[in-house]
Amino acid sequence: MSTSGQDGISIGTVVERTGISASTLRYWESIGLLPAPQRMGGRRRYDAAALRQLEVIALAKQVGFSLAEIRMILDGISTEEPPSKLWRELAKEKLPAVETTLLQAMAMKGVLEAGLTCECIALEDCLGQSTAILAR
Repeated sequence: MSTSGQDGISIGTVVERTGISASTLRYWESIGLLPAPQRMGGRRRYDAAALRQLEVIALAKQVGFSLAEIRMILDGISTEEPPSKLWRELAKEKLPAVETTLLQAMAMKGVLEAGLTCECIALEDCLGQSTAILAR
């Protein structure tokens, strides 16, 4: 994502691009999850690095990381060193939950796909066929 020159982009543009509300951005700044942006004329101006960090935060939230866990992830990322021991430990702890989420999503996908071709008259019959997919 490009920014508007060296001035950065406004909070409104960040909201439009990311779908993250302005109040959430301000909250994440207040708790130190997102660095406070530069200000021009008293208004927040975000740079490309902030947008990349927002992408990481949004992705981590989507897969179930808490804000505290996201902070540990962000604190563990370094461009000069390999991932820290803390980062590896957090990843090892979180991976089973992410794998479970993936399995549940795949099971739901199977149910929805089965529903596309279902010819059952009663919902119970259709659900019976769909639960066989969940048991796989």
